[in-house]
Amino acid sequence: MDQDEILLDAEERMEKAVEHFRSALTGIRTGRASAGLVDSVRVDYYGTPTPLKQIANISVPEPQQIMIRPFDTSSLDNIAKAIQASDLGLAPNNDGRVIRLNIPPLSGERRKQLVSRIRELAEEARVSIRNIRRDANKHADQAQKNKEMTEDERDQTKDKIQDLTRRFEGQVNSQAETREKEILDE
Repeated sequence: MDQDEILLDAEERMEKAVEHFRSALTGIRTGRASAGLVDSVRVDYYGTPTPLKQIANISVPEPQQIMIRPFDTSSLDNIAKAIQASDLGLAPNNDGRVIRLNIPPLSGERRKQLVSRIRELAEEARVSIRNIRRDANKHADQAQKNKEMTEDERDQTKDKIQDLTRRFEGQVNSQAETREKEILDE
C-alpha cells in the first residue's frame, strides 16, 4: 500500500466510526419526540429481527408523541413487545391500528444516566478511531519494510494519520458535548 491508499483507507474507516457514533446518538432520547428514537428497535417479524422503520411508518404528530403505523397490522403485538424489550423506557399504547409512544419529561436522574451513556458511546467511538490509527500505522511500517516507501514518507504518513485521528476525535467530542447540553438544558 502506498501513502495515499493508507491515508484514504484510514479516513474512510474513521468517517464510518463517526457516522456510527452519530447514529447511536439519535437513539438517545431527549425530552422531545423524534423518529430516531425507535430506529434501533428490531422487531421479530416472521422469525426475522427486522428494523422497525422497514415494517412501519414512524411519525411525530405532537412534540411529546411518536406514532407507529405498521404496514401489516398483525405485527402490532410484536412491535409493542420489541419496544418494551428495548432500553427506551417507553410504554407503547396499542389501539389496534397504530402504536403511540408518549415521551415523558426527563427526570434529573435519567438525564445523568443518558449523559453517562453518551460518554460511553463517545469513548467507544474514540477507541475505534485509535484502533484504525494503529492499523494504518502498521500498514505504513509494513510498506517501509517492503521498500514501498522511505522512512521519511513513512513518518509523514504517520503524522498525517495522527492529524486525521485528532480531527475525527474532535468531531466525536463536539457531537457528544452538543448532545449532553441538549439533554441537560431541556
